[in-house]
Amino acid sequence: SPFIFNEEALSQFQVLKEAFTSAPILSHFNPSLPTIVETDASDYALSSVLSQVNDSGKHPIAFDSRKLLPAELNYEIHDKELLGIVWALKRWRAFLLSLSNSFEVLKDHSSLQYFMSSK
Repeated sequence: SPFIFNEEALSQFQVLKEAFTSAPILSHFNPSLPTIVETDASDYALSSVLSQVNDSGKHPIAFDSRKLLPAELNYEIHDKELLGIVWALKRWRAFLLSLSNSFEVLKDHSSLQYFMSSK
């Protein structure tokens, strides 16, 4: 069936356009707020986001990424994912050591279950 571009579609298009063209606003780090470290690894790179949660929700504090080194390109995916966590914890170490509470590490990859089951 043909797509009908009506007022509702135009309104939703404007919402999407705004979301794609506006960058998230970074917040200042507050050592008393709950803190989250999110990491991800691909075949070629690592990435990390340091976020905190306040009354209005989760807000990014900082972003970082890096390419994998030539030797790291040969790692299995579960090793790359673990490398991403270690790298992120080193990267955000100064922030994390100043926290008055613990922090949370979020991963979206099931390959880390390998480390829970390997002997």
